[in-house]
Formats: sequence, C-alpha cells, structure tokens
Amino acid sequence: MSAEIKRSVPAPSQAAAPKTLWRRLRREKYPQAFVWIGIVLLFVFHFLPLFGILMAFKNYSVTDGIRGIFTSPWVGMKYFQEFYNDYQFQSIVRNTLALSLLKLVFTFPVPILFALMLNELRVQWFKRVVQTVSYLPHFISWVVVYGLVVVFLSGESGMVNQFLMAVNLIDEPIGFLTSPNHFWGLAVGSAIWKEMGWWTIIFLAAVSGINPSLYEAAEIDGAGRLSRIWHVTLPGIKGTVVVVLILALGSLLGGGLVGSNFEQAFLLGNSLNAEKSEILQTYAFRMGLAQGRYSFATAIDLIQSVISIMLILASNYIAKKTTQSSLF
Repeated sequence: MSAEIKRSVPAPSQAAAPKTLWRRLRREKYPQAFVWIGIVLLFVFHFLPLFGILMAFKNYSVTDGIRGIFTSPWVGMKYFQEFYNDYQFQSIVRNTLALSLLKLVFTFPVPILFALMLNELRVQWFKRVVQTVSYLPHFISWVVVYGLVVVFLSGESGMVNQFLMAVNLIDEPIGFLTSPNHFWGLAVGSAIWKEMGWWTIIFLAAVSGINPSLYEAAEIDGAGRLSRIWHVTLPGIKGTVVVVLILALGSLLGGGLVGSNFEQAFLLGNSLNAEKSEILQTYAFRMGLAQGRYSFATAIDLIQSVISIMLILASNYIAKKTTQSSLF
C-alpha cells in the first residue's frame, strides 16, 4: 500500500527550480536591484580599468584612444627600468615609505587608545559629544583641511606664527608649509586630526561587543581599571585590530586607512618642500597628466599595486600564524 502511495506522488519537475528562483527574484526585486547596481558599478569602475595595465608594457599614445591600449607596440619592461634609473627614484621611494610608515606608527594606535578612553567615560552625554566632534573631520575634504592648515600655519599671516611672535617665543615666522623638515610632521598631524575619530567608531564597536560578565569577573578577582583594560578589553578587540592593521598595511603606500598620501602631498607639497613631499602618487600624476607619459605613469602605479598586494598577503600570513586572527 505504501509503495502505491509513493508511486502516486508525482516526482518534482526539473522546471520547478527555475520557476521558484524566478519567483524569489521577483519577490526580492528591490534588494536585488541594489545588489546589481553595486555589481555593475564594481565591474565598470574596478574591473574594466584593469585592461589599462597593458599600457605599462606598451608604447601608448593618448592620440590612439582606447583602441591604442590593445594595438600599441609592446616595449616590455622599458618603463619600469626607466623609472628605476630615474635620478629621483631613491628620494621618491624614500619619501613614500617614510611618510607611510610614520603615519602607520603614529596614526594607527591613536584610534585604539581613544576608543579605550571613551569606553571608560561614565557620563554618556559627554561621551556622545566627544565622539561626534572627533569623527566630524573625516567628512571634511582634504582641500578644506589644506585651507585650514594655511590659515593656522602659513608664514606671517598664520595664527600660530602670529601667536608665537606675539609672546616672543620666536623672532621670525616658522616655515611650516615651505620647509622640507616640517612636511612629514605636518602630514602625520593632519592625518591624525582628520581620521582619528572615524576609526575610533570601529574599535569602540568592538569594545561594546565584549561580554560584560568578563569585566564583572575581573573586578571580583580584584583587577583595577588598567588591569581590566589590559586583560579583558585589549584581548577582546584583538581580532578587529588585526584585520584593520592588515588593511592598513595593504594600503600603506597610498595612505588608505590612515589618510591619503596623494591628497596630502599634492595639496601641502610645493617646489620649496618637494625634497620631502614628492611621492610615488604625485610623481605618477605629474608624469601622466602633466607630461602625457601615460605608459610611464601606469608602470609606476602598477609597481605600487603589486607591492600593496604583497604586503596584504604577507601581513595576513604573519597574523594568522602568530595571533590566529586574519582577514582570510
């Protein structure tokens, strides 16, 4: 009897699955529309431009148009060798690495420390005000930041120089914007001011996800505030710190998570401080757009991209082996 019942039940049609999928897509048409818009934008602005990498290995001329990317004659590693033999090569690489490492060392720990300080505040309204004020500079463009820097740090008209001269601490204005010796400090300081509050949000969210019972247990065991931070809070946000550090190392040469090197160097740099402000991005920008050497500029950018990928893979591998936390 049971066998007859089983035979009477119709087998599921193979066409039922596509119909069910189509119904689900129609039912979720608005979320699907947002997803496909994102996919299209990702493809158009991130994957299609990858064909432009070919220019680094070809003698490309802008008069050839898009077709020239594929039809221009191959020159192999000519432009990579040309950049290596450039008289500015050593200073440009030195400036790029020094500026990126300084910003990573001094800018990356600040949001972590700031998040720990905010987490210890007990007055909630004051905590919200401080957090809001700290992350607002993130939404200010670097052009506006440059304008503020000029107002405060320019020569005789700058507010800082005027104040220092008024109290007789200096006899003549300090060239914050013109001296090469001040550029790295200026870039690091402005990056901290602009991005500190924004990255604090991520670490503060990680701190809020720690189980409160761990703090209660530590307090019962006699742990003080600093001891609870060291033994409970920091281990609790270790995974978040590792992931953000990997991303920061991957974008090290470009600034990325710790402030844009290009925008800072392009806006704050000038002919007087070019000794310390000329970096890979600004050099490639000038070679490409100012002199029309698109193949040469593409080769420089490709070198930077390859190094960034290597840094991501290396930092992820080291983090996975040492802390058991990684990006992938």
